[in-house]
Amino acid sequence: MTILFYRYNSICEEDLITAFQSMGLSVVEIREEITNKEILSSERVGLVDKEINTYHPLFVFSINFFPEIAELCSIHGVFYLCLTVDSPVNQLFSESIKRPMNRIFLFDRAQYDRFSKYNPECIFHLPLASAVSRYNKVLENRSFLEESKMKQFRNDISFVGSLYNEKNPLNDAEKRISDYTRGFVDGLVNIQKQIYGTNLLEQSLNDRCVKELKELLSEYFAFDKPVEDPNRYIAAHSILGMELAEKERIETLNALAENYHVTLYTRSDTSRLKKVDVRGGIRTHTEMPLVFRYSKINLNMTVRPIETGLPLRIFDIMGCGGFVMTNYQEELADLFTIGEELEVYASLEELIEKCGYYLSHEEEREKIARNGYEAVKKAHTWELRVRQMISKVIG
Repeated sequence: MTILFYRYNSICEEDLITAFQSMGLSVVEIREEITNKEILSSERVGLVDKEINTYHPLFVFSINFFPEIAELCSIHGVFYLCLTVDSPVNQLFSESIKRPMNRIFLFDRAQYDRFSKYNPECIFHLPLASAVSRYNKVLENRSFLEESKMKQFRNDISFVGSLYNEKNPLNDAEKRISDYTRGFVDGLVNIQKQIYGTNLLEQSLNDRCVKELKELLSEYFAFDKPVEDPNRYIAAHSILGMELAEKERIETLNALAENYHVTLYTRSDTSRLKKVDVRGGIRTHTEMPLVFRYSKINLNMTVRPIETGLPLRIFDIMGCGGFVMTNYQEELADLFTIGEELEVYASLEELIEKCGYYLSHEEEREKIARNGYEAVKKAHTWELRVRQMISKVIG
């Protein structure tokens, strides 16, 4: 049986392709958007339509949700499977989520709770997973590296990721935003920074701020026939959520670096960091697993638009046998045993304290990392997730 995989170069696409193939499926990739980021919706439809007519697939699959693919699959009577790995995914506001050929899998339960009511038989909650087998191969083949080169991956506390300054829409709108909205946003972001496990941004924004943000950043709010009014959600999650991520990451790394040696791997602008050891970007498939395995503590900071779910980074670290220190998320206790398979903080002060504890308790830290690896290997691999998704198509 053949499936079509529409790609745009999401980090986990290769791992899902391998997982589908392990199920005996032949995967035909549609790769144009990997290199052409200016592709038009009509071009996307044409590409998928051509391959559907050629291969008559069991289903079409993509990471995140493409409304035009959902509409096309509905016309052809072909299942459209997709899995969100990000939040927000504003395309979910499209009426296309209602199509009966959809099988939409949402990793964040808050995301699921919001959108599943519009197509309850076709929208499901499904956590993310780890490419354990691939990571094992990378880590087992590290023998060619000299010990002197391995030193770059041995860190006390590591963070791999963006600082979100390049993803924050308010940085581009800074000179145009009113003093009122700037002050309201700053106050709300500063409050939310102190609160973990509950997102206050959407419910706290007033109409005046939403209206101004929509006028300043209209490209984020362009929707035709949404299932509900998306404006407040977009203002809170696509705009304020990115502002908060930038401030939180810079503040957290600077605070940790006052107390410990902190290594950052990023391609973001790091000019606002003080004592952090900045290393630049690393290769996702060959170097990142080594950082995760050989850092004593791997820090995860979940962006707040992911309201309850676990980001891919947590599964990646654990799948490499690394020790995870992450901010609290509601779904953590549903999937893992806190304190035995990973560790959690609910304030900056607690993060600093727990990092000190685990840096000085090596045996306990390594036991938690081993337990986390076994938990992911047993219940949270891409092969398992693929089976769960396919079961909604063929039973």
